[in-house]
Parts: sequence; C-alpha cells; structure tokens
Amino acid sequence: MIPLRDNIPSRCFPGVTVALIVINVAVFLHELALGPRLEAFTLRYGIVPAFYTDADLRGWAWNEAGWGALLQPIFASMFLHGGFMHIIGNLWVLWIFGDNVEDRLGHARYLLFYLMGGVAAGLLHIATNWGSQVPTIGASGAIAGVMGAYFVLYPRAKVLTLVPLGFILDIVALPAVIFLGFWFLLQLLSGTFGLFAGSGAGGIAFWAHIGGFVFGMLLVKRFVPRPPRLAGHWELLR
Repeated sequence: MIPLRDNIPSRCFPGVTVALIVINVAVFLHELALGPRLEAFTLRYGIVPAFYTDADLRGWAWNEAGWGALLQPIFASMFLHGGFMHIIGNLWVLWIFGDNVEDRLGHARYLLFYLMGGVAAGLLHIATNWGSQVPTIGASGAIAGVMGAYFVLYPRAKVLTLVPLGFILDIVALPAVIFLGFWFLLQLLSGTFGLFAGSGAGGIAFWAHIGGFVFGMLLVKRFVPRPPRLAGHWELLR
C-alpha cells in the first residue's frame, strides 16, 4: 500500500519537516558524490551493532574516533540512505504524516521528538541484531516514530492510499488507524520472522521501524504542549 495524502491540512508551515527533507536530500547527494569512498563512509556513520556488542570491535572503534565512533552513528545514520527508492519512500511518508505531527507538537518539540524516535529505533535495532557487522542507515526509524505519533493523535484521519488488487491499482481512503495499524503489523510479523529465522530480513531494519513506532505511540502525548492555564477568578472578574 502506498500513501498518497491525508485529509488534514496543516495550520502552519511545517518548517522542521521541510528542513529534515532538505537535509536528507543534501546528505544523499553527498553520498552520490563519494564514489568508491561511499562504503567506508557508510561503515563510519551507519549503525553497526557489533561495534556496540563486540568488545574487540568496540575497542577498535574507540581507538579510531573515541566517543564519536559510538555516538555519532546513532544520529548520523538517520540522515543516510542506500538508494533513490529508499530516500524517496522515506521522505514521501515523512511529508504526508510529519506536517500534522509538527503542527500538534510545535516546531522545537517535534524536532526533539523526531530525533529521539530515531535514537529509540537505532537502539532496538542494535538489541535485536546483536553482533551484526552490517551497517544500517535510513530515516525510517525516526519516521516510524512520526507515524506512531500520527496513529495516536489522528486515528480518524483518512489516508488516500494506492492499493494493489492483483493486476489492478485502486485508490482507497483508509482510516489512519487502519493504514498505520496494518503497516505496523507487517513490521512486527516480518521482524519476528527474521528473529526466528536468523536472517537479516532482506536488509530491512524491521525492528528499527517497530522501535520508532512504539516510541511514537507511547510518548507523543508527553510532547504535546499543555493548554494555557485559566486565569485566576479575580482576573476573570476584572
């Protein structure tokens, strides 16, 4: 299923969402310009679980760059992408769901929420891929956090969705709770199968998606600004 748009207009310009899209595109263009140096760049800034779980590799990473070798990838990896379809898919979903979540949280809170969702996604990926030496990159974990927030904040919104029905493509307006709930179920089933099968899940970080989405669902309400308190009675009576 491919989301096309939702039916909730933004009340303000989604400046942070646009900035995140621009930054991701700029970094992707930098990746394209690296040529043969891209592999080393990805290994340096992607999340490599073994660097956190294997004492020998962790020691090597520490000697290479100190704390930066362990902390930078957690944040830097969410701005890297592995191809055109990867970045287009991620940023399209961010554009559809991010503006409304930014609208609700406010710009600064939304940016913090996005980054924390990416961190939560990265940490769960490390925990469920113990010892893997494959670097993981992509904004999908942070964007999954935005999707989890949308799931909680706008469950009755409608998502215009392109649905393949055999050889026919149909456009259906699905409730957000159905679209996002189905997406999350697919991630959970795929991630669980990957754990039991001992596979790399075809290169897709399903547990990063799960971690981001659950973070978004559970914590978004803590990021929603509180309404202003009512003035005291003496002020109301003036």
